[in-house]
Amino acid sequence: MAIKALSWMVRAFEAPVYCYHEIVHNKLVVDRFKERGVIFVDEISEVPEGKPIMLSAHGSAPEVVAAAKERGSYVVDAVCPLVTKVHHEVKVRANKGYRIIYVGHDGHEEAVGTMAVAPASISRVESIEEVEALPRFDEPTALLAQTTLSHSDWSEVAEAAREKFPDLWQPGRSDLCFATTNRQGALMAMADRCDAMVVIGSANSSNTNALAKLATEAGCPEVYRVNGPDELPATMSGTIGVTAGASAPEDVVQAVIEFLAPVNGVEEVRITDEDEYFPPPRNLRELLEAVDVMTTVGLGGAIEGRPELKDKQIGASDVLVTL
Repeated sequence: MAIKALSWMVRAFEAPVYCYHEIVHNKLVVDRFKERGVIFVDEISEVPEGKPIMLSAHGSAPEVVAAAKERGSYVVDAVCPLVTKVHHEVKVRANKGYRIIYVGHDGHEEAVGTMAVAPASISRVESIEEVEALPRFDEPTALLAQTTLSHSDWSEVAEAAREKFPDLWQPGRSDLCFATTNRQGALMAMADRCDAMVVIGSANSSNTNALAKLATEAGCPEVYRVNGPDELPATMSGTIGVTAGASAPEDVVQAVIEFLAPVNGVEEVRITDEDEYFPPPRNLRELLEAVDVMTTVGLGGAIEGRPELKDKQIGASDVLVTL
């Protein structure tokens, strides 16, 4: 959703379009947008006043969102709805007087943005030792998580938190991203058959690093975390597993498989079908609708009966290829 949203922004506005933080943690995706005039910034103050601004998929602190709306001519928040869910849970629990134990990586953009929702009410941890070092809080406690954690990292820390805080509140639905957990499940389904595992994704991608760590823990003799095929060894042999972080473009996955040139073919390991769909943010949908109407009128077409904008049928990888 975030990749497509920034692609629509690039098409709708003259360059440059500004994006607060990397739209997703994938070097190749970010580089493609830079080539199209997108400027990525770490502070909203770096954006000249009156320029369009996109906020990244990882979620932004409330004060960042407010600053963007004050500074930008047009602002689209491409936060992942799963991250929005966690932000909402933080706000609700904090308003009810809870101390929130948040499992997340120190300095990760998603963790920083989530903790900023209620900074006085959150204690961040990412290890069993850090849970054990927490004081006994007087207020009731709740447990929430960064969405891109590996299931093993989350479950170990969560169990330690439940042991220390027996009355710990947890949401009815897991905070972990389905795209992350599905990939981890597929990796585990094939890991014991692989002589090596290739994990496609960038070094700053939490869910990519979780896949690489999981492959190592599963006993894969060799694990390669790469941005693309040019980073792989010239010779690899045996049965090779290939997986990718959630924001790795499909054309890069295919390029890796072509580089490996498997003489005995490719077997796809599928453990589930993903049919979740996150539409673009509402104000961007309205902008696209307005642009479509103006284009139709400008070309002498009829507004009524024109084809619908079918975003759901368009893949992010396809959008990237057309940039």
